[in-house]
Amino acid sequence: MTSVVSADVAVVGAGPAGMAAAVRAHESGAHVLVLDDNPTAGGQIWRGGGRTQSGRQAQRWRSQFNSLASFAIGNCRVVAGESKPLKLLIETAEGTREIAPRQLIVATGAREIFLPFPGWTLPGIMGAGGLQAMAKSGLPVAGKRIVVAGSGPLLLAVAAYLRSHGAQVKLIAEQTPRANLIRFGMHLMRHPGKLAQAAQLQFTLRGTPYLQDCWISEAEGDGRLQSVKLRRGEKTWTEDCDYAAVAYGLYPNAEPAWLLGCGASGIFVSVDELQRTSVQNVFCAGECTGIGGVDLSILEGEIAGYAAAGNIEQARALFGKRRSAQTFAQALNSAFALREELKSLPRPETFVCRCEDVTFARLQTMPSFRAAKLHTRCGMGPCQARVCGPAAEFLFGWRTESVRPPLLPARVGTLAGGYRKEEETLARR
Repeated sequence: MTSVVSADVAVVGAGPAGMAAAVRAHESGAHVLVLDDNPTAGGQIWRGGGRTQSGRQAQRWRSQFNSLASFAIGNCRVVAGESKPLKLLIETAEGTREIAPRQLIVATGAREIFLPFPGWTLPGIMGAGGLQAMAKSGLPVAGKRIVVAGSGPLLLAVAAYLRSHGAQVKLIAEQTPRANLIRFGMHLMRHPGKLAQAAQLQFTLRGTPYLQDCWISEAEGDGRLQSVKLRRGEKTWTEDCDYAAVAYGLYPNAEPAWLLGCGASGIFVSVDELQRTSVQNVFCAGECTGIGGVDLSILEGEIAGYAAAGNIEQARALFGKRRSAQTFAQALNSAFALREELKSLPRPETFVCRCEDVTFARLQTMPSFRAAKLHTRCGMGPCQARVCGPAAEFLFGWRTESVRPPLLPARVGTLAGGYRKEEETLARR
């Protein structure tokens, strides 16, 4: 039988936004339960805890969050949920649990955007953050030749981390035009803390070429990545490498919010000034509401945590700081918008959905993502469109039209247990 766990506030996601939300809700007197699919808190950006994170900000929040460790469930997956009554079905190694909170905060972060190009499925090509995460988990990168490519400040942070661990970062290929970066640099002058971070990254990466207007057009290798072809204007050339770390920005992990029926603003969850969604007693914070960086995520998490616990005055006190962080986020997203030329990267035979081996040519004949699913199984593999969905949105302008349980692949017993409980409830009525 599925066990039921209750809480005043449940937080889904233990990255910076989720950690901040949990800490502030707990400080406000709420009984807090934190759910995350990793064994430890920190999310992607603070992955590895004290072993890999020495930054003052990460240490401070980790220290405050550690007092809540007994109220956290790690290595769990939210596979289903509903809003009336508010509950989530989660799967752990030990079994299945039903979470029944009074208030829910969704802080599930974002994932990297992969854009298909010839050879992108070769072993050795990873997401930029994915390669960094694997390095933090023990993948040896010392002496490895690595090309970092895509778009956004994440590329610099990943390159700096890899280089500090002995990797030979051959170059960083940033697709955005140089003029955009100059404008963004001018905006950084209004944010001394961000400017200092950028200067530190530049110092760490001294000697590593940082090429704007540049992107990978093709990857080659005999069973494994051996080289990538790069384009910059009219110039093309080949770089030998062992790994390519590629990410074209971030896409929100908003599926749990969509499952509960939360309203949307484009691809993001729509929230009010207190981070409340359109669904009663459900809040959302962090990259799910808009890509804006760690500082904005923390502030949104704090506001959501205070508000969910009924501490409205403390939540409102953070509105000014959040506005400043949102202004920076707008400049960031404008500077690193994806260019149209990237839509011409795939060849007809290039896979767009790598789970189901669906090619670019097959998808070009489809009118919508729904039609593509029905006729090609695009988006129906293990990743449940988390990789090909954002790529298809960029390439064809499609949007995924529905989110249904299970959110992630789950054991049959998990789903059967949830359905048995629902049948029992109906029988009692």
